[in-house]
Amino acid sequence: MSSIGKFIVVFKQGATQDEINEYAEQVNSGKVTHQYATVLKGFAADLTESQLQNFQGSDIIEYIEPDSVVTTQ
Repeated sequence: MSSIGKFIVVFKQGATQDEINEYAEQVNSGKVTHQYATVLKGFAADLTESQLQNFQGSDIIEYIEPDSVVTTQ
């Protein structure tokens, strides 16, 4: 399966690092490009459609959004 895009996966505050690592390991056909641990808990990754759907149904994930460049002016 090929990636459908880059996403940021943000976990609820109660999620443990072990739980977050389990989800990151599920991204075996894509790749985790960054892990977040200070301001928010989560990671950025290339996800397949199946992975995106599975993650969206999780109780410990707060939200998933497309990863993009943000600028200020």
